[in-house]
Amino acid sequence: MKISVVIPVYGCRAALPELHRRLCESLTQITASFEIILVDDCCPQNSWASIQELCSKDKRVVGIHLSRNFGQIRAITAGLDCSSGDWVVVMDCDLQDRPESIIELYQKSQEGYDVVFARRQGRKDSLITKFLSKCFYKVYDYFTDGTFDSCICNFSISKRSVIDSYCRMREQNRAFTMFIRWLGFRQTAIDLEADIRYEGASSYNMRRKLNMAFEIITSQSNKPLLFSVKAGFAIALFALLYIIYLVLCVIFKGDVLSGWTSTVASIYLMGGILLCAIGILGIYIGNIFNEAKGRPLYVIAECLNKEES
Repeated sequence: MKISVVIPVYGCRAALPELHRRLCESLTQITASFEIILVDDCCPQNSWASIQELCSKDKRVVGIHLSRNFGQIRAITAGLDCSSGDWVVVMDCDLQDRPESIIELYQKSQEGYDVVFARRQGRKDSLITKFLSKCFYKVYDYFTDGTFDSCICNFSISKRSVIDSYCRMREQNRAFTMFIRWLGFRQTAIDLEADIRYEGASSYNMRRKLNMAFEIITSQSNKPLLFSVKAGFAIALFALLYIIYLVLCVIFKGDVLSGWTSTVASIYLMGGILLCAIGILGIYIGNIFNEAKGRPLYVIAECLNKEES
């Protein structure tokens, strides 16, 4: 198998026939040996019915139906585990990523790169979404001591060795782009124009985006722990200075309320120390608990055409 295309499917059923047509037209310009892996992440629009129809018409289409909604990144992981191509493309199903751009990604990879990312130009997202995205990557850069381009997306092509290395990483909290960058290898990015979403709107609301951002940062950096320590020490230091101030007031003024001041100062002092301790223990224990359960990243309910592909 020359090329595998992995596509998580959620919330854009109407785009699948057009996506399949354009993918076939583009991929045949590179090679006749390819597979299109559509991973249904329990789409509420019943996209699995459309995937079944495509699988029955084209044996190059592999359909994977997950038992429940596991999230985009885990759906991508399921597709990558199933892929067999020498080169693997990851893209979205909503046609914001142009199937025709795979040719450009592949041509760039032949210059000696193991990974080629798409840098989306002219994103059709709202101003708020773009602003929050930039803010997240600024925070991410601070916590990971790196530099990440907010325009780079999951749309990419990677060598088999890169994908195999990614698939060996089984952390519960995972991010495709960040993990691929962490792996190293020879990487680059090219500018590609983004189209508007074919149907509907993104399922990532503000709450889901914040949860994902927190998971990504805490799974890849220890700096939040240091931030908790610094915050705790800062509060404790403030409390200590306040205690010194109260003592001086008693010595030179003698007008400090008895009992109340010592109670408040003690609460602030202990609160700062507890915040430091809870911050460290809470994040570490939470991540350890998730990993220690050893649950699979996803569960496949049905798979079509994999035996024939």
